[in-house]
Amino acid sequence: MIRTLIVDDEPLARSGVRQLLSTDREINVVAEAGDGAEAIRLIRQQGVDLVFLDIQMPVTDGFGVISAVGAERMPVVVFLTAYDQHALKAFEAHALDYLLKPFSDRRFARALAHAKRAVFQRRLGEAAQQLGGLLGAGKSAETGSEKFLARILVRSAGRTRFVTVNDIDWIEAADYYSKLHAGGQIHLVRETMSALELKLDAEKFVRVHRSAIVNIERCVEIQPEFQGRFVLIMRDGSRVPMSRGRRGQVEKALGERL
Repeated sequence: MIRTLIVDDEPLARSGVRQLLSTDREINVVAEAGDGAEAIRLIRQQGVDLVFLDIQMPVTDGFGVISAVGAERMPVVVFLTAYDQHALKAFEAHALDYLLKPFSDRRFARALAHAKRAVFQRRLGEAAQQLGGLLGAGKSAETGSEKFLARILVRSAGRTRFVTVNDIDWIEAADYYSKLHAGGQIHLVRETMSALELKLDAEKFVRVHRSAIVNIERCVEIQPEFQGRFVLIMRDGSRVPMSRGRRGQVEKALGERL
């Protein structure tokens, strides 16, 4: 069952969504909320898989709900709104779909089918990640008593695969996601760069910029630029700028001064 939350400040709108969901045996509407504050509380407490979330609400709107909960911890989101000007911002907030009121039953059914697939794919990915953790428990790179990631799970288009950490050239920040640049390919993972940084061997993976971590072993050249700045040339040909404030960390990883 997909645990579902309906959030809208209009009772009639909530009732309409509940009615449309009532015929789907895979949907379990666990709660309704009439404002953003209540939605935040329910998402945190109810273990929700899917939320139909109104954008325009008093005090805390739909975007405020995502900000408070954190995009990484949000369930699958389908936005509901009567205003089409929010569409771009909705997708920037990683909403799965955007239903413009009034919507037809057919349009709602398409959004629901899309959302259900996303929930099931997320569950599959989490299960694979747990399995990968068990299989790779004895395969993690170790430094002293610390264990670091040896592989990173990547989910895309219904497929689940692993990227070997040593094959990663560099990691680029992408809002609440991270882009893994590995051997000329780019893989998008649903994890912030800061979270990944804590799981990687700091002797190999160095934060060289607010939005970039490099695998120092796959750096082939460092080019000086103006005002003490440098650019790192990676094995895949990428040019990654290094901020002046990160120079000491790079020198420590290299074992020599630049």
